[in-house]
Amino acid sequence: MSAAEAPAAAEPQGPGGRGKTSSPRRIPVVGVVTEDEDAQAGLKPTDLSRIIKLLEETGKDDLEEKQLKFVKKLVQCYQNGFPLRDLAQIFTILNLCAGKIENQPSFIEPAYDIIKLCRLPFLKKKVSDEITYAEDTANSIALLGDLMKIPSSELRIQICKCIVDFYHAEPPKKHIPGYQQASSTYKIQMAEVGGLAKMMVQSLALLENQLVEKLWVLKALQHLSTSVNCTLMMKAQAASGICVHLNDPDPSGQLLFRSSEILWNLLEKSSKEEIVQQLSNLKCLMALKEAFKHLFMRGFSHYDRQLRNDILVITTIIAQNPEAPMIECGFTRDLILFATFNEVKSQNPLVKGLKLSNSYEDFELKKLLFNLIVILCKDLPTLQLLIDGKVVLALFTYVKKPEKHKITEWSAAQSEELQLHAIATLSSVAPLLIEEYMACQGNARILAFLEWCESEDFFFSHGNSFHGTGGRGNKFAHLRYTLRLLRAMVYLEEEETVNQDLCEKGAIQQLIGVFKNTITKFNDKEEAIILEIQSDILLILSGLCENNIPRKEIFGTEGVDIILHVMKTDPKKFQSGLGYSVLLFSTLDSIWCCILACYASEDYFLEKEGIFLLLDLLALNQKKFCNLILGIMVEFCDNPKTAAHVNTWRGKKDQTAASLLIKLWRKEEKELGVKRDKHGMIIDAKRPLFTSFQEEQKFMPLPANCPTVAVMDVSENIRAKIYAVLGKLDFENLPGLSTEDFVTLCIIHRYLDFKIGEIWNEICEEIKLERLIPVTTDKNVLEAITTASENIGKMVASLQREMIESQARQDVQNEQKVYAKIQATHKQRELAKKSWENFLARTSNAKTLKKAKRLQEKAIESSRHSERPPNAIFHQTDIKGLNTTVPSGRVVAVESTPARLVGGPLADTDIALKRLPIRGGALQRVKAVKAVDDPKKSIPT
Repeated sequence: MSAAEAPAAAEPQGPGGRGKTSSPRRIPVVGVVTEDEDAQAGLKPTDLSRIIKLLEETGKDDLEEKQLKFVKKLVQCYQNGFPLRDLAQIFTILNLCAGKIENQPSFIEPAYDIIKLCRLPFLKKKVSDEITYAEDTANSIALLGDLMKIPSSELRIQICKCIVDFYHAEPPKKHIPGYQQASSTYKIQMAEVGGLAKMMVQSLALLENQLVEKLWVLKALQHLSTSVNCTLMMKAQAASGICVHLNDPDPSGQLLFRSSEILWNLLEKSSKEEIVQQLSNLKCLMALKEAFKHLFMRGFSHYDRQLRNDILVITTIIAQNPEAPMIECGFTRDLILFATFNEVKSQNPLVKGLKLSNSYEDFELKKLLFNLIVILCKDLPTLQLLIDGKVVLALFTYVKKPEKHKITEWSAAQSEELQLHAIATLSSVAPLLIEEYMACQGNARILAFLEWCESEDFFFSHGNSFHGTGGRGNKFAHLRYTLRLLRAMVYLEEEETVNQDLCEKGAIQQLIGVFKNTITKFNDKEEAIILEIQSDILLILSGLCENNIPRKEIFGTEGVDIILHVMKTDPKKFQSGLGYSVLLFSTLDSIWCCILACYASEDYFLEKEGIFLLLDLLALNQKKFCNLILGIMVEFCDNPKTAAHVNTWRGKKDQTAASLLIKLWRKEEKELGVKRDKHGMIIDAKRPLFTSFQEEQKFMPLPANCPTVAVMDVSENIRAKIYAVLGKLDFENLPGLSTEDFVTLCIIHRYLDFKIGEIWNEICEEIKLERLIPVTTDKNVLEAITTASENIGKMVASLQREMIESQARQDVQNEQKVYAKIQATHKQRELAKKSWENFLARTSNAKTLKKAKRLQEKAIESSRHSERPPNAIFHQTDIKGLNTTVPSGRVVAVESTPARLVGGPLADTDIALKRLPIRGGALQRVKAVKAVDDPKKSIPT
């Protein structure tokens, strides 16, 4: 766009300046700015180049006046904004004016006016102008940062205002036909591309004692730091440069506010680690310390308290860096003092007469200080300061039941949240300060508070905080964090004092009672938090009873009962994601630590079918549980009563425990990539147990104290545990196994021999790699061992082959029996069919029937003795006149029509009955028929 086009505002006209015609044809009108319009505006496109040449000239007397005149004319022409296509030339003019300011101060005003016009949106003639002139625009905007070097307060402030307006663009004063406003974010994007933020950060070094200008620069940086400019600012060391000057004199208070906002943005939108590294120096931490102390002691307004908390959060982030000199600058000591002065009286003048209100900001401050203590305690040199500040005592003031009718500085909801936060903080601090914990009677306080948590005392929990989740209207949140604290204290390495003290105070019985209460109070709404509480209780009990028989006896049958209760949980819930898996892990751990090695508890566990429940869990085939369950099984099998229980167990489809273990072995080998054929037989007799990982691993010599791959394999999978369990159950008498199971069992039986051979093979390989030549005796021994190991593999493979062949023969025999049975069945069906056909022929053809009758009589006659014994009485067995071919037997009368009408069914025979009893209904079969003299009516019963 030329200089003449900017202010144009004439009505839209057609080409050539002619008005609209009355033609009925509608032609779309497009606003076009012509060269004539440029001329009307008073400046041609070539005028910008002319001004540049004019500004580059030197040596003439009236040159300055002429230059100023043309620059002011340019400003007048562009009152509605700069077109993108002219931006490069305009900023060249601005740069030339800026170069003359040092010797010709009169050029400040035109430069000021040009920068002021940059606050307006840029104009584009085409949609593609934003892309076409992107590079020119980015370079032009970057020039604004360079102009900050000019020692002119007005110019610097105007540049900052221009940058701020990038984010709050003003609409153009007048609409220009043929042009439209560039997108609202275009300037911001070009500022990012041009690196304006980096130059503005560098300009801060020029403004050490110029407060007003510095505040404007900070305001500009505050806006620039809301985007990806933060990365450029980070590279320019903006964080440390701004932080060092936090406490510079500023009556308005804007410097501290804007500086903290910029630091916040840098931490959020750039590399947090790099910003923390920049701030982790003595100067920055001293500045933060002084700013925080000033606001803590003398800040009373809502704004001051918010700013104080913001600085504390920034400090907390820096404190996470172990290299930050928090202790050296004295900040750690002051923060500990501010965190505990309310609970532990101090004579330090910093907190004398100081008191926190129950305002939201002070409440947040207290929580931030608790959080900071957790971070500080990770640095071991800080522990002495925590001891000096009596932090443990201060935190224990919150571990007590709420006192009625006591006036407190906090509301009920605030007190509850602080109490939970303090207990959570103790979980991190107390394990590091054992002596202070014991001096404060920590165990007694915790157990007393635990007793209140399970009591029926009325207490309405608000549960409206992070720590109070799941505890609204109950004490579950308090119970959860108290148990977390107790768990942290129980699992201290090489520190038995705390555990001994807890057991002496009856912690084991109390915890079992708490667990039973959670069972009775169980409901779906608080399911997750109750499961977490139960898991923590079991873990604490495990920590107390581990390797201590007297405590296991205290755990006793009541403890076994709660474990059995968990083990009876519906297996489907272990996949629900609500903590059931964690609870089961805790339960298995408590079996290991609280039951095993205590014979009374073991027997009670067996008596209550605990082994059955363990095997039920093992049958779920969940890999995360298998290793732990099998480890428990190995230990339990030392008890002579266990084997009978294991062999008695039956799973789905009548699966036995031995079959289950062998199935797990096959699955494990498949996952490990062990080479087996389709029948599960050994393929490589030299390395029958080798996994795919072992094959991929290149062998290398190791020191004597480092376990080899073969040794590590024993602990990294469950095969060794399965071998141990089956070995204790006796390999020879395992019920319910198939041939496939026996094939696998051959390998399991020889697991130890194979593993020993594997280790000897590693020794041989190591000798070869180290190029050692063993003496003849050692060489012979090594060869004998490796040969023996290989022979065992071959022997097992041969035995497996025999089993498979025997099974194949058995399968053939079984198949033959089945086929014979099928053949007999078919033959029987054919005979039955033939008999039926004969029967049909006899009933449908009289000749056939007579023929069959004759054959039957002939057969009967031929079967009789030809000679009758003397004095023998002959009984006639044939019924004369009976036209049937079926053998005669008992007489059966089937009645439908009354016998008195038809004479009975045997009316045509020699034994026809005179009268038969009348029965109504269909024909019925009766056992016998008895002749009667007179018909009788049936009597209903």
